[in-house]
Amino acid sequence: MNAKISDFGMARIFGVDQTEGNTNRVVGTFGYMSPEYVTRGQFSVKSDVFSFGVLVLEIISGKKNSGFDQSDYEDLLSYAWNLWRDERPLDLMDPTLEGTYSRNEVIRCIHIALLCVQDDPDNRPTMATVVVMLNSYSVTLSLPQQPEFSTRSRTGSNPPKFLESDESRSKSMPVSENGVSITELYPR
Repeated sequence: MNAKISDFGMARIFGVDQTEGNTNRVVGTFGYMSPEYVTRGQFSVKSDVFSFGVLVLEIISGKKNSGFDQSDYEDLLSYAWNLWRDERPLDLMDPTLEGTYSRNEVIRCIHIALLCVQDDPDNRPTMATVVVMLNSYSVTLSLPQQPEFSTRSRTGSNPPKFLESDESRSKSMPVSENGVSITELYPR
């Protein structure tokens, strides 16, 4: 009863105790599949994290990633990333939600979604960590790295100004004695 964000074709290739693997053919829905799966056929628990991040961006924007068409951007992920780097993350919001949301909560959700859609699976959080991030403002979120899918770059590596007040009050993620983040709270 462990949910996986995928279609039934993908679920069938995943064994009961399997956490990662390789496939000979790509199955699933484009737009939700992680880059390492699309390009190399490698899937893991971090593939679901990527799909979850896409889903969160779709919910916030009210737009589908597949068939996305917004000026110079070919996909929702590029559009979201560039709004983030231009310090305009709330421009991603579905206009029908105007006045019905908490600014800080939406920015935090966009931040978490961008961490989930990082190109390198090692840079994505686990779903257990995502749950902690969504439920606690005391967890400091790392800054997402500019992904390869971004269609436009912006110089400078400073955190966006809209994060400074929220991030400065946050505490660090718990770290074990060997310096590794403690992220697996519940077994899969």
